[in-house]
Amino acid sequence: METGGNSLTSGSDGTKRKVSYFYDPDVGNYYYGQGHAMKPHRIRLTHTLLVEYGLHKEMEVVKPYPARDRDLCQFHADDYVAFLRGITPETMQDQAKALERFNVGDDCPVFNGLYQYCQTYAGGSIGCAVKLNYKHCDIAINWAGGLHHAKKCEASGFCYVNDIVLSILELLKYHKRVLYVDIDIHHGDGVEEAFYTTDRVMTVSFHKYGDYFPGSGDLRDIGYGKGKYYAVNVPLNDGIDDESFQSLFKPIVKQVMTAYDPEAVVLQCGADSLAGDRLGRFNLSVKGHAECVRYMRSFNVPLLLLGGGGYTIRNVARCWCYETGVAVGKEIDEKLPQHKYYEYFGPDFSINVAPSNMENKNSKQMLDKIRSKVLENINKMPCAPSVQFQERPPDTDFPELEEEDYDASSRSRKWDGASYDSNSENGQPKLQNHPVE
Repeated sequence: METGGNSLTSGSDGTKRKVSYFYDPDVGNYYYGQGHAMKPHRIRLTHTLLVEYGLHKEMEVVKPYPARDRDLCQFHADDYVAFLRGITPETMQDQAKALERFNVGDDCPVFNGLYQYCQTYAGGSIGCAVKLNYKHCDIAINWAGGLHHAKKCEASGFCYVNDIVLSILELLKYHKRVLYVDIDIHHGDGVEEAFYTTDRVMTVSFHKYGDYFPGSGDLRDIGYGKGKYYAVNVPLNDGIDDESFQSLFKPIVKQVMTAYDPEAVVLQCGADSLAGDRLGRFNLSVKGHAECVRYMRSFNVPLLLLGGGGYTIRNVARCWCYETGVAVGKEIDEKLPQHKYYEYFGPDFSINVAPSNMENKNSKQMLDKIRSKVLENINKMPCAPSVQFQERPPDTDFPELEEEDYDASSRSRKWDGASYDSNSENGQPKLQNHPVE
């Protein structure tokens, strides 16, 4: 029997889940600048694909309410949030010291609508957490989120606001223990740093390690103080493939789920770990990457799926569309449906991204050693921590989130009765047009 909310009984992975999917039609308009690897337009490509596959009909589709200053300041410093709110391309020349102080510049440029962009993707992740807290869904998705490098007082690695930390703080209002798992090719340093000394959040990051941004995430970094053994890092070399990745992911996650017993899980699905990524050096297929989502889904624990890195954007769209299908329990066709961006997916026009012939520099001996050490550390972790009785922080008082009503004939989106196309810039500053790649 199918049930909704967080009341799912244990069962096969085929059990129907209630999914809430957060999407803002304007998010694809934001533009980091010419030549920059980060392209929010990939979120629009993802959305277009999943609509053409009909996946939106399997979910509650929600436009996120923008995060406010006080929401962002639950983690970020007041002066940093004020800086993001006030900085524009026109005023930045007069704020050289502040730009340096907050690490805003080359990797994290100032662009038109920067603060609104932060409000949008952070609002989506917080809204997902609220939905899970209220048991309105089993899985919540915000592909615009997952910006895991941002710190309390500074931008980093294309990330300005750490929506992941904000969503976890929201989840902690209702859940004793939250597990964070990161499969982006880059170390989830901002999230790990935020929760490094607590046992209420366990962080697990699978990432490339060595001479690679951000340079953190050593196997020996396991947390500190009360948080000792509640940080797990799985450092990897170039070229890891599906089989090698899963030989670590599944046994480590299984042990974490058993020992830590989280009440909610956040999975950051950075797609720069796919084969052929513009900045990545891993060799995962879309289906291998999605196997992580499928496995996390099988535990029947409230699950928040977020985006992250991903810089060959046609492959990002493939990946997150396919993983949306995994979330709702629907296997989609290999062949892509015709749509307005169809030509960008040639020559195969397939949903999958096949691995390349690049060398896997992760030997079996190395993988066995990493797995053994990580499992040893997990076994040293004290029993799953509880929480002493205390006053719960107040709920985030977002207005009622409206479900999106799709008009199948025109593909228009209706928000509170106002219909406009997904390319609309309604309510936002007019932003620079830009190509798909």
